[in-house]
Amino acid sequence: MSRIGPEWFKSSYSGGDGDNCIEVAVTPQAVLVRDTKDREGGQLSVTPAAWADFVTFAKAVEL
Repeated sequence: MSRIGPEWFKSSYSGGDGDNCIEVAVTPQAVLVRDTKDREGGQLSVTPAAWADFVTFAKAVEL
């Protein structure tokens, strides 16, 4: 049986309860982002380059 759709994952930093998290799926054309509280809701699609820029920025910013 083949898997339908992208494989979603979340950061190991997000904890086990799943609250206030996002999930990410990577395809050759896009990085998809969705809210774990509403997996059937909409998803954001960005280019791999835009995602890399976002991750670089997020790592550099102190919250």
